[in-house]
Amino acid sequence: MTSPVIARPGAVEASGPDAGVAWHYGDPTGEQRALEAGGAVVDQSHLGVVTVTGPDRLSWLHSITSQYLENLEPRRSTETLVLSPHGHVEHAAGVVDDGETTWLITESAPALAGWLDSMRFILRVEVADVTADWAAIGEPVGQEGVEGEPVTWRDPWPRTAPGGTRYGPADADHPGTARAWRLVLVPRGELAGEVDRRERGGWRVAGTWATEALRVEAWRPRAALEVDHRTIPHELDWLRTAVHLTKGCYRGQETVARVHNMGRPPRRLVMLHLDGSGHVAPVGGAAVRLEGREVGRVTSVARHHVLGPVALALVKRNVPADAELLVDAEGGAVAAAQELVVPAEGVSADRPEPRPVLPGLPPPATR
Repeated sequence: MTSPVIARPGAVEASGPDAGVAWHYGDPTGEQRALEAGGAVVDQSHLGVVTVTGPDRLSWLHSITSQYLENLEPRRSTETLVLSPHGHVEHAAGVVDDGETTWLITESAPALAGWLDSMRFILRVEVADVTADWAAIGEPVGQEGVEGEPVTWRDPWPRTAPGGTRYGPADADHPGTARAWRLVLVPRGELAGEVDRRERGGWRVAGTWATEALRVEAWRPRAALEVDHRTIPHELDWLRTAVHLTKGCYRGQETVARVHNMGRPPRRLVMLHLDGSGHVAPVGGAAVRLEGREVGRVTSVARHHVLGPVALALVKRNVPADAELLVDAEGGAVAAAQELVVPAEGVSADRPEPRPVLPGLPPPATR
């Protein structure tokens, strides 16, 4: 559905998964600076909202998704994944509970609601896709919502949650730590008025050009762009915030544990610094090449007001970390330098030590 905020003068509609809201309002660089400085509001009403009610809601969600949700406190934000039986990411959702209802903010609301509804069985839960009734507003604020405020989801990225682990740098050294971001849910009919109220308070209205540039800079994975049919969360360093490693069984848990304990992610997320001198830019899905051989795909492309053209890409784990890459683009290939998100060795910060090899047995990797 198209947002009423897009009717503002100068608004240019976004495309792809952001269709329906503004890409920018005529000054994408200024909007990005305002957002980075903590003084902008962003229409995020293209996101979906699913609610789960009933006394069994948290224990049920805990049992079928990747995060520890059973004792989730009211107004405490987290995120969770729905995985396939083979551990591939099928859905991702920001999660917050208000004490009576669990709210899931997602980019796949109809499909997620349908899958959840199919898993209810005889439990005391009710699932509803309420996207038509509720809209999200993005704010560069790092605080949780408090009692008396609307339902608010604060992005936990990249702070490693209890039970999670990381492949990339420590939280304090992660570029995403500087990015404050939360989504406030408002009745859809009040969306334009809530945006206006924030603008009257001194904030600038910004578009998704700004949010995407800061997200890419923060290495923040997004399900609609970074995930394909074979993505496992390790490849995106998503075990930081969306996966609990010791909470017990759930669909896909075996793959999560096996790759963490014994294997290495087959692919790894990188941030690419793109050569902008030729004024040629790749698009999402463009092939990434090393010496003419395809070694990955671009997932997100953005133009950052300081870093210039940047992208996130999934590449094969064995691509040398210092290799200069080329990215396909209309008009000619674009040179790209890697900044590691998931290191090439593919070992998490707390991976268990390998078991000693018994005499006469081959090492585990060759069995």
